[in-house]
Amino acid sequence: MWIKTVRDDDLPFLHAFVAGLDTDHDAVVAGLTLPDSNGPMEGTNTKVKLIKRQMYGRAGFPLLRQRILLS
Repeated sequence: MWIKTVRDDDLPFLHAFVAGLDTDHDAVVAGLTLPDSNGPMEGTNTKVKLIKRQMYGRAGFPLLRQRILLS
C-alpha cells in the first residue's frame, strides 16, 4: 500500500496529506466507493456564482433571477 511507503519515506508534505486521509478515512472510503456524487449540484452552484459576479452592480434581483432560470 502506498500509504505505508509514504510513512516510511522522509517527505513531510506527503506525511501531512496521509494524516488528513487518516483523519477522514470514512469519508475517503465513501467518496471512492459510493456511486452518489454531488458534482452536478456543485456545477450548478458555480454557474450561479459566475452569473452573480457578472451581474454585480448592473441590475436588480429580478434580472438576476431570470438569468439564472434561463441558464
